[in-house]
Amino acid sequence: MAEDSADRATSVRAYRIAYDGRPFHGFQRQPDVETVEGVLLDALSDLGVVESGTPRGYAAAGRTDAGVSAVAQTVAFAAPDWLDPAAFSSELPAEVRVWTSADVPADFHATHDATEREYTYHLYAPDGSISRARTALDELSGEHDFHNLTPDEEGTVRTLSTAVRRDGDFLIVSLRAGGFARQLVRRLVSVVAAVARGETELARIERVLGADSLSGPEGVAPAPAYPLVLTDVVYPDVSFETDDSLARTRAIFEETHVRERTEARMTETLAGAFDAGTGDRSS
Repeated sequence: MAEDSADRATSVRAYRIAYDGRPFHGFQRQPDVETVEGVLLDALSDLGVVESGTPRGYAAAGRTDAGVSAVAQTVAFAAPDWLDPAAFSSELPAEVRVWTSADVPADFHATHDATEREYTYHLYAPDGSISRARTALDELSGEHDFHNLTPDEEGTVRTLSTAVRRDGDFLIVSLRAGGFARQLVRRLVSVVAAVARGETELARIERVLGADSLSGPEGVAPAPAYPLVLTDVVYPDVSFETDDSLARTRAIFEETHVRERTEARMTETLAGAFDAGTGDRSS
């Protein structure tokens, strides 16, 4: 029986999960829509690890919003010895891959034992000023009450470290903290983007951080979800070991990358066809 498989586990195991979050309605399992956690738990059911629900000791590093992707999402639970990353991935869709694992202590908790999380946002800003973006991030770094940048009413005080670099038309914004309130990363990016593009002044940040409450036109809307990736979750005492699953995971996402680069070239042709001076294209 499925419960017997879980009972034979010799230790709790942590698994790193990479996923393309765009097809999913976020990470957390929901009853009527497909989520990343939903397909993970369905896979464990199909593999006979559980009959339904979650395995003993199950926890995840965090919840990503709908459309957000991950490299280092982490789940941990009491697992049978044979459940290596390849076996876990065998019942998962191509968009979700288990690529490494680690044996951890019996009291390990994937949420509470994480000391730091890093998100990376790929901000399309060909005309954005990296110096203004860096100055904005410097203002947002350190310990602040980010209550105007999240719908959460508790847990809004966070200590944030930041970085930004340019990669072609993109500003790559990295945000690191012990944890993040809901939508905080995407609303932080909205503020940084507005400053980098010259749409708002740096003084805006002081108001966002200091005002009792900002709403309506003064409020900060979250940036789009799909350019955001959970790139790291830190467990200081855990050593993840990779196997052939790493190469297979890389190959699957490289195939997606090539396909989408090809599609981007096609749409670039469509957009460029209507540049000024194109002339009559009826022939």
